[in-house]
Amino acid sequence: MYVYLVVFVILSYLVCMRYIYLQHMRTLVKSLKYVMKISADRELNNANVTALIVTAHPDDECMFFAPTIIRLRELNISVHLLCLSEGNYYNQGLERHRELVSSCAVLGIPNSRITIIDDEKLPDDPKAEWSTALISSVVAKHLRAHTFNLVLTFDGSGVSGHANHVAIYKAIRHLVSTGEVPNGRFCHKKCRKYFSFLELPLSWLLPSHSCFLVGSEGYKQAKAAMLCHGSQLLWFRRLYIVFSRYMFVNTFLVIPRGPKITKIY
Repeated sequence: MYVYLVVFVILSYLVCMRYIYLQHMRTLVKSLKYVMKISADRELNNANVTALIVTAHPDDECMFFAPTIIRLRELNISVHLLCLSEGNYYNQGLERHRELVSSCAVLGIPNSRITIIDDEKLPDDPKAEWSTALISSVVAKHLRAHTFNLVLTFDGSGVSGHANHVAIYKAIRHLVSTGEVPNGRFCHKKCRKYFSFLELPLSWLLPSHSCFLVGSEGYKQAKAAMLCHGSQLLWFRRLYIVFSRYMFVNTFLVIPRGPKITKIY
């Protein structure tokens, strides 16, 4: 009896997952058009959409944004990456630079769309307090040099709690308040981190402005990108590949305009 119940639960879950997966792309396109104020009857791949993902370190792009990048590329959306450090905490900057380029190639971002900042004032150090003013200046300069419809970054807790991630969110929020970031501006929605694919129904049902999820092929692509960062593949990173929700799904909230933030440091 219990065996039949377990089989029923598993099959029901798989059917639910299949339904969510099939519905996902339609709702994703609809949400992106709404946020970027693109006409509902216009195809995204004909709307000259360009997305910018702002990260702190090499490997952030695949640890926290792989499903997003994969889905955006499937929609023919041009994706750029702005990484604010070389990840030189253990004096591995050059190696991690190469690893980032390889990871992005797996995810569909060519080298020409990758910008890595090497500034001693933005060290890869969880104890270092990055200047919000400096990050804002770097990001604003990059935004002026390109035409982006969509900007994505970490949430207020930095997703993982890393101080460098939090500083980026604060800088982007400042730029949003001054009107220097386009309508499409997303930050990660704070969620449970280690539920793997079991998280998918919850991510689908709970409110968010945009949800990017991948199936088995997308997961393999995200895993391949993670494996490019060989210098970082310690035992807990290998567990992360298996158990982290961010390998399967990203949910985002729009960063509200809010009052202008005049004092930043």
